[in-house]
Amino acid sequence: MQTLILPVDQPGAIESALALFKAGEIVAFPTDTVYGLGANAFHAPGIIKLFEAKGRDSNNAIAILIGSLDQTSLLTDCMTDIALRLTEAFWPGGLTVIVPKKNTLPELISTTDRIGIRIPNHPVTLELLRTFGPLATTSANLAGKSNPQNAYDVYEQLNGRVPLILNDGDCPGGIPSTVVDCSGTEPIILREGAISNKAIQRVMEGKKP
Repeated sequence: MQTLILPVDQPGAIESALALFKAGEIVAFPTDTVYGLGANAFHAPGIIKLFEAKGRDSNNAIAILIGSLDQTSLLTDCMTDIALRLTEAFWPGGLTVIVPKKNTLPELISTTDRIGIRIPNHPVTLELLRTFGPLATTSANLAGKSNPQNAYDVYEQLNGRVPLILNDGDCPGGIPSTVVDCSGTEPIILREGAISNKAIQRVMEGKKP
């Protein structure tokens, strides 16, 4: 497979990415945290390509990026009170919330009854998500390797494994999202990242982050 790198502001670049998603392919693109590798969240063959490109264990769940709160209804029947409080404070941004999974999603997304959801704070990503819809997304690197900060980091690891990388320079954040399980009665931080534990705790106490 030939891997093409296109600047996001090049005419036709975004349209090329959208066409690949529609065709069941994977695309690497910038986010507010690290570069991501995405596929149609409702298309199992595309999700399989995510696992294959990364060399990732298929038992590891893949989070879904969305472009608006309205899109949560496509993924879950229950945005819990905890999830709503945290997303109001930190979305769009570097917070992934774990909530009950809708049974219409491909099982490959998550082998459990829960799913991770995030709205990123990046104009290119939001354009893709608002135009196409939810994307199953993971960091655009080989499993166990360093997180990619720019398109050339992605190319170094995934050349020949992905058809297109959208290039928008370095990611502004450079740190993966914080993952919080919001499916129970108390938030459980599964991975600290762009949002600090302290900030999450402040919001749960009714304070500003």
